[in-house]
Amino acid sequence: MEESLVYKSKVEKIPVWREDGRPWLLEYPALKNTGIVRHCFTTRLGGVSEGMFSALNLSFSRGDDPLKVKENYRRVAEALQVPCERFVLSDQTHTTNVRVVTEEDAGKGITRERDYKDVDGLVTNKNGLVLATFYADCVPLYFVDVRRRAIGLSHSGWRGTVGRMGQVTVDVMRREFGSCPEDIVCAIGPSICQDCYEVSGDVAERFAAEFFGYEKEMIIDKGNGKYQLDLWKANERALLDAGVRPKNISMTGLCTCCNDKLLFSHRATDGRRGNLGAFLCLNG
Repeated sequence: MEESLVYKSKVEKIPVWREDGRPWLLEYPALKNTGIVRHCFTTRLGGVSEGMFSALNLSFSRGDDPLKVKENYRRVAEALQVPCERFVLSDQTHTTNVRVVTEEDAGKGITRERDYKDVDGLVTNKNGLVLATFYADCVPLYFVDVRRRAIGLSHSGWRGTVGRMGQVTVDVMRREFGSCPEDIVCAIGPSICQDCYEVSGDVAERFAAEFFGYEKEMIIDKGNGKYQLDLWKANERALLDAGVRPKNISMTGLCTCCNDKLLFSHRATDGRRGNLGAFLCLNG
């Protein structure tokens, strides 16, 4: 499968594992090498959903058969070797709200009802809780504090990115767990690339104002009021501004829109799609 993925920049390719009929999952060498987490980013392959949800859809809210979605989760849980009862799911509405996850949250969103709303980021220092966030072009952000043994996982679309979701998440980890940005290993996950991501002038203006001095790295003016936006560069800049070391930031260069046969993409399918998932758990 690696040979079938289209990479858009000079980065280390991320390995694919579980190729034996079970979910085909992506992982980051930098996160794995910390030795303290289990993690993955899902592809479309290895699930039981059908049609536009084929096959490893992880959304309960887009019209898929809930029983099939639950089976897809069960397969991911089996691959991670952590039961679904230990998963904690976000409730994404393009905010920069980050929830501190405790043992009381175990299972929420999948085996138990959520008692929270408008949460696009999750952080914890509890072993064995699986943080879960969801994607179909937006940017997954992974955080692993190797010194304090704390983790974070955040969803960052254009609104989250211009709101510096990465920086917000680091600040929450600093406040709640005493994390130092220099100790955090981060990954910017598969999401839409600049070539595929056209935005209007008002969005481009917000990014130019927020990331003043770096706007030429992130924005290409196509003319006629259309711009191409690099969410990867913007999220990288937010992490750097938060104090994360450049050597501790991994970026896949893997575009969901360019790889819509293997990854769900909202833009490539005009919204007829399921959801990919990012998962992160502290070993314990």
